[in-house]
Amino acid sequence: VGEDFGEYRQWLDSKGVDTSLMKVIPGEFTASFFATTDQASAQIASFYPGAMAHSSTQSLKDLEKKPDLVVVSPSAPDAMMKFPAECRELGIPYLYDPSQQVLRLEGHELARDMEGARFLFCNDYEFGLISNKTGLSLDQMLGHVEILVITRGKDGADLYLGSDSVHIPTVPEDEIVDPTGVGDAFRGGFLAGYAHGFDWKLCGEIGSLAAVYCLEQKGPQRYSYKRAEFVNRFRKHFDDGGKLDGLLK
Repeated sequence: VGEDFGEYRQWLDSKGVDTSLMKVIPGEFTASFFATTDQASAQIASFYPGAMAHSSTQSLKDLEKKPDLVVVSPSAPDAMMKFPAECRELGIPYLYDPSQQVLRLEGHELARDMEGARFLFCNDYEFGLISNKTGLSLDQMLGHVEILVITRGKDGADLYLGSDSVHIPTVPEDEIVDPTGVGDAFRGGFLAGYAHGFDWKLCGEIGSLAAVYCLEQKGPQRYSYKRAEFVNRFRKHFDDGGKLDGLLK
C-alpha cells in the first residue's frame, strides 16, 4: 500500500479487518481502480498500480503462521506468479482468481498456476479468455483445479467439481445501484461458507446473497447487514436445512 493508506487503514481496522501485514511503500500511492459502467451494468476498468507494483517483495515464507488458504487475486504479474509457486512449495491450498490480469498473463502462465489450485474463480468472460489462451476446455481445466467457479452475472453462477456441477441462481435484488465489487462480494460470501465447513452448494448460495447486497449499494464496500437479517433473507430463497443457525449463536 502507499503512503496515503492511513485513513483507509483506520476504516478497515474499525471493521475488524487485520491490517498488521500491510506494507507501506514510501513515495508511492495505494493502487486505484476506476470502473466505467453502462446502463446494462457492463464495465470497462482502468487501473493505477502504484504501490501494488512492489507486491513481489513480500513472501509467504516470512509469515509466522501458515495460512489455511491463500487468495491469489489481481496484482503485479510477478507477484501473481510468485505466490502460487510459494503455495505449491509450502503445501498451502490456494484460490486462483486472475480476473483483470488474465489479459496480461500468457496461456502457459495461467495453466501453470491453475495446476494444483484448490479453486479457480472467474466470470464467464474471463473463462473464455482463459480457455482461449490455455487451449483447455472446461473438462480439461477440472483436471488442473479441484473446484471451478464461474460467475455469470444476472444468470447466477456455476460450480464444477470433477464430474459434478451445481447451478447457483441469483437472489432477486430490491434495486440495481452499482455492480462494482459484486464478484468480490460473491467470493467473500463463498469463502465465509467454506470457512464454516459448509457444502459447496450452500457456499455458493451464501455468495449469491452477499453479492446482491453489494449490487444494491453504491460502491463495493458500503453494504452491511446483521447476521440475523442475512439468514432471514437467505431463507426466503434457499433451504439451508438449519445449517446457518450456527451463525446466529
